[in-house]
Amino acid sequence: MRSTINGVDYFYEVQGEGEPLLLLHGGLLSSDSFGPAMPTFTKGRKVITVDLQGHGRSTLGDRLLRCEPMADDIHALLRQLGHEQVDVLGYSFGGGVALRLAVQHPRAVRRLVLVCTVFADDGWHAEIRAQQKQIGQAIAPMMERTPLYATYKAVAPKPQDFPRLLDAMGDFMRQRYDWSGEMAALKMPVMLVFGDADSVRLGHQTKFYELLGGGIRDAGWNRETMPENRLAVVPDMTHYEPFASARVAELVMPFLDGRMGGAPKSAGD
Repeated sequence: MRSTINGVDYFYEVQGEGEPLLLLHGGLLSSDSFGPAMPTFTKGRKVITVDLQGHGRSTLGDRLLRCEPMADDIHALLRQLGHEQVDVLGYSFGGGVALRLAVQHPRAVRRLVLVCTVFADDGWHAEIRAQQKQIGQAIAPMMERTPLYATYKAVAPKPQDFPRLLDAMGDFMRQRYDWSGEMAALKMPVMLVFGDADSVRLGHQTKFYELLGGGIRDAGWNRETMPENRLAVVPDMTHYEPFASARVAELVMPFLDGRMGGAPKSAGD
């Protein structure tokens, strides 16, 4: 299914039945990348997947790639689908869009899971940050020999836009941003998930959790001072593997379903 919002022709799919769950994929990927985990997500859930601007089956258009306007687009799409509030999971680049959705449209997000996501551009390891700054159409010939390009070419509405997409992603990655001042305003339950071999610095992972009120005191014998939000550092997992299996999906679904021991109830519950 398709919907044109603010000049971008978005591709989206809806699978399963139950409470709505929105999934937002990583950079240079598409919603197809959730495939191995999809049976876990769709078990008892209506799952909405969206190919982000310029990715998968969605058009690139002429607008800069930025999380803030994409978050507004996703909110508009949810309203078109008749959803005032959904649970949201975003991964990496899609995590940035999910985070901005929660900041800019807090009533639309019931529970939020951010996988391998940063709140500021300096959250990446230095060597990863250096690589990100080199992304652009100059590397297109090399990228076109990779499986990533093969999957892009198979579904993209205009495969010839791939160099432009690389330029747009490079421009996004070279920008400076820091959303730390807005994290305390998030009132919905939030779960952070990282790999123990992630591209995101460990110090950034723990700082993110602290900004959400976690990790700053003991929870108490009876969990009386248990933080409202959750942090998971998954062993033996890199930045690139969260949805290569159902492992992370199985980890986060109890939180999204409100079944995790101390998971709080949101205002809409």
